[in-house]
Amino acid sequence: MTTTGTTLTRRALNRATLARQFLLRRVDLPVTEVVTRLAGLQAQTTHTWYVGLQNRIEGLDPHAVGRMLTDGELVRVTLMRSTLHLVTPEDMAWLRATVQAVIDRDLTHSGHGRTTRELDLDAVVAVGRELLARRPLTPTDLGARLAERWPDVPDRDLAYVVRCRLPVVQVPPRGVWGASGPPALAPADTWTGRTLDARPDPATLITRYLAAFGPASVKDVQTWSGLTRLREVVDRLRDRLIVLRGEDGAELLDLPDAPRPDPDTPAPARFLYDFDNLLRGHADRSRVISAEDLRRICARNGMPPATVLVDGEVSAAWKVVRTRAAAAVEVVPFRPLTPAETDEVTAEGLRLLRFLEPDRDGHEIRVLDTP
Repeated sequence: MTTTGTTLTRRALNRATLARQFLLRRVDLPVTEVVTRLAGLQAQTTHTWYVGLQNRIEGLDPHAVGRMLTDGELVRVTLMRSTLHLVTPEDMAWLRATVQAVIDRDLTHSGHGRTTRELDLDAVVAVGRELLARRPLTPTDLGARLAERWPDVPDRDLAYVVRCRLPVVQVPPRGVWGASGPPALAPADTWTGRTLDARPDPATLITRYLAAFGPASVKDVQTWSGLTRLREVVDRLRDRLIVLRGEDGAELLDLPDAPRPDPDTPAPARFLYDFDNLLRGHADRSRVISAEDLRRICARNGMPPATVLVDGEVSAAWKVVRTRAAAAVEVVPFRPLTPAETDEVTAEGLRLLRFLEPDRDGHEIRVLDTP
């Protein structure tokens, strides 16, 4: 391991992370490569994550992405933090094995775990797998079928056991651009045709994380993954890493050849979706959002607002307002924007509307007054 002695300012950390998240410029790369280099894209909502791809990939065709879901080139599966992510089948196998302990913990400490702890969970999973292998089922339908065998346990808790203990994908048409459908589940191995015999690989998880989110601390990677006790794994990797420092003196780990752009590199306006990776990847999110603005977006109902990056930092919230013939993006700044920033936000907002609402004639950006 190399200690460079370099202290990175908050702005330098910002630009390094934006570069790895493809938010300094859009790239002309295959969707599968971008998703792989991001170590997955958080995708528990049905469609908002398409905005995350649109922000990162030049000329994205959302219908082509939908076909990739239908064809199994991409899957939506429970992974980091026990949350649905969009990944390739290749990454799904080893990532699921690596974070399975997180998903098991989620089950154990949830209400679902309390009502099922006396059950033979392996038996529940075996029956659940047999049912899902016949045809995809919604959690409601799966739970109802399982309750025929275990009538004294709530349906939804039985379905949750299967969702946690058996790797399942959420199958199309759910998640396909321009389509809709119930959240039906299928076994990941039968859906993709790939055996799930990968072993946990926390070392690869850490290096892949740093490539997508670094420089970062051990606590950061633990927050992103949901795993604990990763310091001993990091210690075994130290000869492959470099150590930097934050402005507060905290140790920040990184890959030697990872991009760390000049802090003065321009950062374009970007409209982030509600669960964008950028705001889910660190314990300390100050590299992209101030503490005050973080409090603004912490929603009690678990649904954060979509936000706007201005000069690389979260500086506003946004939403789409639709009428029969037109669509508008309303932007609520967290601070006064300069005329140049307003122009940039307006231009990027119009690009977003052309992506989201290509068939509407009227597109408008409304930058409202700062609260």
